[in-house]
Amino acid sequence: MFITFEGSEGSGKSTQINMLAAYLRQQGYEVLVTREPGGTHIGEQVRQCLHDVKNKEMTAAAEVLLYSASRSQLVREVIVPALENGVIVISDRYADSTMAYQGYGRQLDLDALGTITYFATGGLKPDLTILFDIDVEEGLSRRSIGGVEMNRMDLQEIAFYKRVRNGYMELVKQEPERWVIVDAGRPLDEIQNDVRRSVKAKLN
Repeated sequence: MFITFEGSEGSGKSTQINMLAAYLRQQGYEVLVTREPGGTHIGEQVRQCLHDVKNKEMTAAAEVLLYSASRSQLVREVIVPALENGVIVISDRYADSTMAYQGYGRQLDLDALGTITYFATGGLKPDLTILFDIDVEEGLSRRSIGGVEMNRMDLQEIAFYKRVRNGYMELVKQEPERWVIVDAGRPLDEIQNDVRRSVKAKLN
């Protein structure tokens, strides 16, 4: 089973992933947690390049191709082999991030992004995608006071993040059977309970 977590800045995805992984392991499942960009030796090098705040001259096209290169390596080196061995794979971001951030956020051509993404992933889609939805201003506020190292993608204007959030909602409309929207503005335990219910329903 392939589960992906999506959401904008400050939505708390990483914390919830760790909580879910620990819970599933307690239930006897073998779980692999990974992230995008990154998750492989090559991918982590790409991540450093993408997130370096010094790379202000990076074009939107270069950005999406770098994300896709990291994703391609992750799919073939890590995700597919794990799935073939019956492991539950949980990824902190996946291809939907490209559509939300570079498609709706950067306003690149969605059809072109779809073609690039299909090539990078071989058409691999998640069985379940959980969207952690939070007000843009609240999410950015959490990010700035949470002691998290800022990266290049944190330096956009508010309008960009609002387009990203709206983009996620459009993606949900296109494939509602794959998505679960979770209100990420609540206490951690409440959010985790919703996450576990959604995952258990899919496992069953």
